[in-house]
Amino acid sequence: MRIRLDLAYDGTDFRGWATQPGLRTVQGTLEDALATALRVPSVRVVCAGRTDAGVHARGQVVHADVSPERIEAFAGRRREGPLQALMRRLNGLLPADLRVRALTEAEPGFDARFSASWRRYAYRVADSAELVDPLVRHHVLVWPRSLDVEAMNQASLPLVGLQDFASFCRRREGATTIRSLGEFSWSRNREGIVEARVVADAFCHTMVRSLVGCVLAVGDGTRPVGWPAEVMAGRSRAQAVKVVEPRGLTLEQVGYPLGEELLVQATRARNLRTLPDD
Repeated sequence: MRIRLDLAYDGTDFRGWATQPGLRTVQGTLEDALATALRVPSVRVVCAGRTDAGVHARGQVVHADVSPERIEAFAGRRREGPLQALMRRLNGLLPADLRVRALTEAEPGFDARFSASWRRYAYRVADSAELVDPLVRHHVLVWPRSLDVEAMNQASLPLVGLQDFASFCRRREGATTIRSLGEFSWSRNREGIVEARVVADAFCHTMVRSLVGCVLAVGDGTRPVGWPAEVMAGRSRAQAVKVVEPRGLTLEQVGYPLGEELLVQATRARNLRTLPDD
């Protein structure tokens, strides 16, 4: 049977999501705990979106295919169901910086990666001395100059839509850099922290941190409002764009369609994206 796990983690002490020999990663830590809990040699998990070293998550989603018999073994005489018992067992094995927030049987056709229709990230920035809080130093970027949120929203708007984000991505052989950016907006929260809200169907490597770095240069007056659009039009990796640190970035939520649309979306997501004029 396929199970869905909803995760939260502090990425500070992880070397990213993907398993790497000899390194502490989210995937490796979770798979080891699952294998121990289920008493099997190994378990493979698939995530909605790989996060880089130092990036956090409140809403990461993964799936794993496991034996129903292994799940039923958790039923026993407990009042809770076997999946709830497995979740409790997992959280007892996992370190404090990685938690399973929900564990359910996946719907038919569900794929944590390909069934996802959108991902939402937040990036948080403190742009004045009174906003710098040592207690959240691993989750908020400190920026040395004050930021103009209105100018940043103006600069971000032309980047929204189905476009080629080659200027903001690290290219991979055979992979496309075309993405549909549904939202890229800025605001200040109640504490005064500047927050970027970034929503897209998918993201390529360093895309969010590159977009944020480009627009922060507008916010502090280093670049004009039209500069991000000019960078986008170049369709090649722009050396002038600063890829900001991972510490301010959090994967907040992953969205999925309902019912039979899960399989439809999974099929659609596997197709190579193209622009209408291509």
